[in-house]
Amino acid sequence: MAIGDFAYANNSNRFLGCAPLAEQPFALVGVPFDGAVSNRPGARFGPQAIRAASLMLCDGEHPHFNLSPTAYLGDALDMRLPNTAPLLDLQACIEQQAQALMRRHRCAFLGGDHSITLPLLRAAQRVYGQGEPLALLHFDAHCDTWTDHCGEPSGHGTWTYEALQQGLASPAHTVQVGLRSSGARAAREYVRDQGGLIVTARALRGLDGAALQPLLREIRQRIGARPCYLTIDIDCLDPAFAPGTGTPEPGGLSSSQLLTFVEELADLNWVGMDCVEVAPAYDHAELSSSAAATLVWTWLAGQVALGRTRAHPPTALK
Repeated sequence: MAIGDFAYANNSNRFLGCAPLAEQPFALVGVPFDGAVSNRPGARFGPQAIRAASLMLCDGEHPHFNLSPTAYLGDALDMRLPNTAPLLDLQACIEQQAQALMRRHRCAFLGGDHSITLPLLRAAQRVYGQGEPLALLHFDAHCDTWTDHCGEPSGHGTWTYEALQQGLASPAHTVQVGLRSSGARAAREYVRDQGGLIVTARALRGLDGAALQPLLREIRQRIGARPCYLTIDIDCLDPAFAPGTGTPEPGGLSSSQLLTFVEELADLNWVGMDCVEVAPAYDHAELSSSAAATLVWTWLAGQVALGRTRAHPPTALK
């Protein structure tokens, strides 16, 4: 490697120092919106912080998958969003841009607050669903199944409820991992009551490595071959691992636990993913943005390792 080739030295503003998006099979896309938060704002600055943290990863291979996904990845930078528009108009703008990208690339999105996942799911279901709801794997401290958002019909705490109500995700193929926040039972248990699987953070205490294998098998069996979308709210991690988020909840997952899930479930029929709720203003030593960058890098490396290096049309996605 010649002097000047190292992306960190060049202060690249692209994820892993990759090239701008052109015809690469994978697209990295920022969605800088945090207008639907219920506590601390700032997740709109998450995409740039995650990109900056990713530059430490750009000169080496992933230690589990033994490769770098950089050659297959293009950075589309951030969506252009009307941040002062009503939320429904904003979501329509996100969906339109996401759908255009998904028709040409496999996409990883950087949030932004968790309300962005609803329009991303709408786009993914239209591109990959073939008329059927998607499977959904959702890592979070919060259930996000409240029926309203502080009196408003939609927000970052309602998107899962909306996705199931709108037929974007199949209840029986929806899995939530890491839940632990306060809330009425009707919201906390909504996914389970609809036939889905909830794995609380309490149930995961003390489990790592081989001890997670039975749960991983259960998730794989439940989701099966159905096209699946992955969403990671960084607050699923304990604040010790990710303090930089708007609604931190003690008692969460460790970084190693979450990486095990992402690594071991790489072979699911993924149609896309997002990592949301990184709020750099509350971070310490880039812990949260580094965790987010590593999780997205790991997901991308797993897809490349499995040979998913072409942007297949939906009918050919395996």
